[in-house]
Order: sequence, then structure tokens, then C-alpha cells
Amino acid sequence: MNKYICLIGMLIALPTFHLFAQEKPNITVAQDGSGDYKTIQEAVNACRAFQTVDKIIFIKNGIYNEKILIDSFFTHLKLVGESVEQTIITFGDFAGKDNMGTFRSYTMKITGDDIVVENLTIENSAGEVGQAVALHVEGDRCIFRNCRILGNQDTVYAAGQKSRQYFADCYIEGTTDFIFGAATAIFDRCTIHSKRDSYITAASTPQGKRFGYVFRNCKLTANPVATKVYLGRPWRDYSKTVFLNCEMGAHILPEGWHNWSRAEAEKSSFYAEYQSSGSGFVSGKRVGWSHQLSKKKAKNYQPAKIFQEESTWNPDGINKDYTK
Repeated sequence: MNKYICLIGMLIALPTFHLFAQEKPNITVAQDGSGDYKTIQEAVNACRAFQTVDKIIFIKNGIYNEKILIDSFFTHLKLVGESVEQTIITFGDFAGKDNMGTFRSYTMKITGDDIVVENLTIENSAGEVGQAVALHVEGDRCIFRNCRILGNQDTVYAAGQKSRQYFADCYIEGTTDFIFGAATAIFDRCTIHSKRDSYITAASTPQGKRFGYVFRNCKLTANPVATKVYLGRPWRDYSKTVFLNCEMGAHILPEGWHNWSRAEAEKSSFYAEYQSSGSGFVSGKRVGWSHQLSKKKAKNYQPAKIFQEESTWNPDGINKDYTK
């Protein structure tokens, strides 16, 4: 009987051990040499191409002065920092440096699919020198949780016409157009911080896409010097950006949105809000070509619906309804 009970106990314990083992890091990065590699790029390069099971790279605290490329043949990677405040990836490239242009100025670029990044700070340290990307993402089904993404102009390039991206509980700061690009992206419970007067978003949603950038339950904050900030402007004519249940500081202008001096973009772009709150929202003051969503229409802005155009993907595993 005792042997039988022990055998049952071992069988019950097996699933728990398997789940735990899945979350154990496969590779550890530490600058002091106590891990498998001293740099993040070395750890990424050591991974097998086109993996189908997540490989976890654990990154110990430190300031990693690196320009990281996670290429298209790297898939199912999970980069996890020891702590978001002390695990920092930083680099100082910018568009005007050696004529590299905006799209090569990144600190971290991700073109592989199914990449997860958690508990990391990603910074472009170039300062206010024009376009300088901290995070450039083109891969599909990419997730960022509890990350700080720091920069000035063009901080986050959420790119790729078929790219779907999910940001949860992140802090993103910048000056001009600091969240921009063609991706379909959700920002859940994020803090969006403006460092000076300018524009937060510059979506370039492709024509025919139902969704572009969606901010849900976010908080919009600013430095004291920032008092005139727009929610967004259309980088391309069919841009789409929606804010739902977001708290907006007084730095957000009453009109909310800008047409980038192109009246024709007012007809083709889609800018909307649902239940905005805070001193940055004054009822009836938004530009006439923007929209205030009904509760019925706001219910469409859930992950499974937003991300279903390419294929089924729901990064949180459940449909969270923020319209209640």
C-alpha cells in the first residue's frame, strides 16, 4: 500500500515539475562571468534557428551597452531580466549619425516571431538629437511585459504590416511620435510619458486593416514642461489609433488629435476614444473628425478580435473586457 501511495504521489507531482521546468532559464547572461555568456547578443546567437519551443534567456542585473538584433530566423525566444530597474540595455545611435537613418538607429531590433521580453529596460541614450529608436519590432506575436522603454523622438517603432504586438504594464517615454509604425499593437495598463510638447503616436496603419494602435486602461503622464501634447497624428492616411478607459493628464490638448497638416487624412484615418478620464479630456472639445465610441463598438477592442486578422492569437489567453 505504501508503494502504491508513493507511486500516485509521484504521478501527481509530474505535471507540476514539468511546468516548473519549462520556466527554468536555458541560458544565463551575466557581465561578471557567472553565467553562460557575458553579452545578450552572444546568448541570442547561441540559440537554434526556427525553434518551436520557447528558449528562456535570463539576464542578470547590469548595464548592457549593446545593440541587439534578434533576426527573423530566431523564434520562440523569451528574454527575462532580473529586475526592470537594474537590467538595462542601452545604446546611443541616432538617425543623423553617419547617415544611418531612423530605421538603423535602434537599440534592440526584433524581426523574429514569437519573442517575449520581460522585466527589461531598453534605452536609446542619444538624447534629443532627432530620430533615435530604442525598440524596433517587426516580428509577429511579440509580447513585452513589465518593461521600460526610454528615448526621445521615435522611441518605439512598432512596425511590420502583418506584425502583431502586445505591451502590458510597460512604461514608455519620449518626445515626438514616440510610438510609431504600421503594426497592430495593444498597450494594456501602460504608462505613456511625454517629455515635452509634441505628439505621442504616429501610426501608419495599412489601408484595409481594421485595427492599428489600441491603448487600454493606460495612464498618460508628462514632465512639467510638457503642456501641449497631441494623442496622435497620421503618418500615413489610413492610420488608426484608439484610447479606451485611459486617464489623461492636463498636458493633453483639448482637441486631442492633429491631421499632420493634411486635411485629406481626416477622412481616411480613424482616431477614437472610449471613456477617457482626467483633465486631459474635456467633453465636446475633441476635433470633429475624431470619434467617441459607443459601449457596443468599444467591446470590439479585445485581443482575440484585434489580432484575428492574420490568424488566431490571444496573448493573455482570455478576452478582457474594459468596457464595463
